[in-house]
Amino acid sequence: MTTNRRSGPHRPATIPDVAREAGVSRSTASRALADYGSVSPEARERVRAAAEKLGYRPNQLARSMITGRTHTLGAVVADIQNPFFAGVTRGITDAARAAGYQVLLANTDEDPAAERAAVKTLRDRHVDGLIVSPASTTDTAHLTAAHTGGCPVVLLDRRVPRLDLDSVTVDNHGAAQDAVRRLLAVGHRRIALVSLVGNDATDDPVDPGSTGLARMAGYRAALREAGIEDTGTYLRTGAFHGQDPALLARDLLDSPEPPTAVFATDSLVALGVLSAARELRLRVPEDLSVITFDDTDWARAVRPRISVVAQPVQELGAQAVRALIARVEGGTHHPEHTTLPTEFIERESVARARTRP
Repeated sequence: MTTNRRSGPHRPATIPDVAREAGVSRSTASRALADYGSVSPEARERVRAAAEKLGYRPNQLARSMITGRTHTLGAVVADIQNPFFAGVTRGITDAARAAGYQVLLANTDEDPAAERAAVKTLRDRHVDGLIVSPASTTDTAHLTAAHTGGCPVVLLDRRVPRLDLDSVTVDNHGAAQDAVRRLLAVGHRRIALVSLVGNDATDDPVDPGSTGLARMAGYRAALREAGIEDTGTYLRTGAFHGQDPALLARDLLDSPEPPTAVFATDSLVALGVLSAARELRLRVPEDLSVITFDDTDWARAVRPRISVVAQPVQELGAQAVRALIARVEGGTHHPEHTTLPTEFIERESVARARTRP
């Protein structure tokens, strides 16, 4: 009589299995698989071939206990819906994968409390290092704690002057100043700035780490250069996610003496500006010239195509990964502040100023 038994699930291959298949000791197989210690090239190749044949998958927890590293990086970004951060995230993940690292991603919606929670969670998961776009340049004790606790931190898109940490940014002040100069050069004097960060009453920013405030300062500097001392009349800002940029823009464009040009500090704001212009039946660029930060797909697809300050978004992410891995792998150099160049791309959304009826 025969018994019909169902076989159980196939047992995963273990290090002893790999060692037997390769004809080496367990310790040699372990060193070869974890890529540490002294193993001859011939033995290493036999172990790897045996692991491939048996379908061996390393125990990452055990490996991290041996090497002290998890080959995992944490990335904390400010707004994953913003095309800028989507592009930066692509740069981070591509560069990390090429270097043999995986990425755990967290989104904060510009909320310092969410950032603190994300940093704690990622540290609890023993990431080797953190890339952070800080939501605040004052609420940063958690970043200091990570750094001093042996978890390297690289700041992305924003600097925190009081923290001795590597950073990767662009020259926001200079790029904004250049964009506004271009509007001035074709006769515009009533030039608006629309942003989702800052305060309309703020003169020059006291916080040099803020991307939005740096762009605002560049805007003001260009106007003053041209002899326009009143730099607040056409400036509209609002707390992050607190106001619809279309409402901010409409307030400007529907005023008795409206601007003839708008500088938007990011692509989401620019969409709001274009929406308000369309609602008020204003033509771009005949009635309103528009320049925005960030070269998104839609800026190239709409008609007229939008003139932009293009940031190297993927390279920003990749450079942050390279800086972080250098720290993870033992770099002890002084903090480095990398500033990548922007590029102004002239398209069809800027025309010479003319007086609107």
